[in-house]
Amino acid sequence: MSEPSRYLVILEQGPDSWGAYSPDLPGVVAAADTREECEALMRDAIASHIEGLREAGDPIPTPTTTSTYIELGPAA
Repeated sequence: MSEPSRYLVILEQGPDSWGAYSPDLPGVVAAADTREECEALMRDAIASHIEGLREAGDPIPTPTTTSTYIELGPAA
């Protein structure tokens, strides 16, 4: 059995909803009223996308995107 893949998901809070996308999986997106719902929809969207790629015999993208936070000192 292979190791599970971990794809970075970017979550963005808008004025009335949440949106999400994965830089390693172009076109895989989700939107919902709450962060939790958005994360769940994104998990389903990624799983469905990967399943579709497998069924079509297409390569599964290797997750390569990472993230970090850059901390800035107080404004001068």
